[in-house]
Amino acid sequence: MKSNIARITLVFFLFLLSIPHFVAAETKTFVREYTYQAGDEDSKNSSRTIALREVKRLLLEELGTYLESTSEVQNFQLTKDQIITLTAGIVQTELVEEKWDGRTYWIKAIIQADSGDVIKTIDNLRKDRQKTKELEEIRKKSDDLLKENARLRRELATAKGEKKKKDTEAYKKTIQDLNAMEWFAKGHAQVMAGRWKEALDFFTKSIEIDPQYAKAYGNRGVAYDILGNTKQAIKDFDKAIELDPQDAVYYYNRGGAYEKLGNIKQMINDYDKAIELNPQLAMAHKYRGKAYAQLGNPKQAIKDFNKAIELDPQDAQVYFDRGLAYAKLGNKNQALMDYNKAIELDPEYALPYIIRGNTYRTLGNIQQAIMDFNKAIELTPQFALTYIHRGDAYGDLGNYQQAIKDYSKAIELDPLSVRAYAMRGGCYGVLGNYQQAIADLKIAARLGDESAQEMLRSRKIEW
Repeated sequence: MKSNIARITLVFFLFLLSIPHFVAAETKTFVREYTYQAGDEDSKNSSRTIALREVKRLLLEELGTYLESTSEVQNFQLTKDQIITLTAGIVQTELVEEKWDGRTYWIKAIIQADSGDVIKTIDNLRKDRQKTKELEEIRKKSDDLLKENARLRRELATAKGEKKKKDTEAYKKTIQDLNAMEWFAKGHAQVMAGRWKEALDFFTKSIEIDPQYAKAYGNRGVAYDILGNTKQAIKDFDKAIELDPQDAVYYYNRGGAYEKLGNIKQMINDYDKAIELNPQLAMAHKYRGKAYAQLGNPKQAIKDFNKAIELDPQDAQVYFDRGLAYAKLGNKNQALMDYNKAIELDPEYALPYIIRGNTYRTLGNIQQAIMDFNKAIELTPQFALTYIHRGDAYGDLGNYQQAIKDYSKAIELDPLSVRAYAMRGGCYGVLGNYQQAIADLKIAARLGDESAQEMLRSRKIEW
């Protein structure tokens, strides 16, 4: 089982690239300026931090107003606030010019966005409850920090003595947190673009500024896992859990990392905890179900898949996985229904066609099986195993020449495919081409096929 973090993220990123085109591509540029009047408590750094947050807010509001006016976004039935929240996780602000004279910080920035790309990504994000929730939390924390910063600035204007000292420290903390959030937001934007190394670097910068920022550890953990450093990912998830033990997502992501290391027991423990904290987390039910299936407990797996489907009925993969579990229990009809649903929800998902094809083959519906294998090959023409399955189906029909063509294609794609050599050898034997049959069986035997070895041994043929 692959790491679920890597799988989810890859599927999500590929989906962003494959969503149907909504509007003609048009790059929109928005330019805004902001001047911040520094107080006695401000430094150049604090003034820049506040000016940057404010100019970004103005730019996002302007972009949100534009997007709200488009018919495509109107069809999404989103409020302007929701549009701004989602676009904040997509677009990046570019600084054009900035000046500091010791009392005022002036900043000019732009956002350049391809309207078509932004609308496509918004359409995807609005359907992803977990990512939407994360973006909402980022925006809320940023807004709360700006409000707290403004409140402290007002109080510092008249504060004296111990209160002034206390408020000054609190004010500095809001600046630190805003800086950390700025780097975190940059990292999040890199995640959305699929640039994981850059995202990791930005999350690290956020942690350096605020070592108590749980979400920065959690997101850096995901980046480490995607980049193959699973042990470091677990360390980051551990730290995120230490700082915020009530966030179900950290346990869920750590479970995925343990899965990658083959620690199924710890993986299930983490999914259990994630579900305990957030019973509505569909992905935790989904991947706990996959874990139970891997452990040979299809009945328990089906219970989790049922819950995942209840929470997210549009996830094609859950139906497919439940179909596999039903097949394990011998319920081929229910399995077929689930494969059908998976294909209905995601017609570009090749694996259900392959498995459904094999199911049809076991039920004697060879022509339907071949149709499914044809579709799978159309979607993933470089996957050798599908040609083997189709070759088997042609063999069932007695069409050994076509079967040989498919086994040959499988060998072309995967020269170490033991089964392809063995099956092609069998077909050559049926057709009376014993020389080629023996040649293929010898290769299969050398690659470790015990049946081929036994057959050759019985005929005293060395391989």
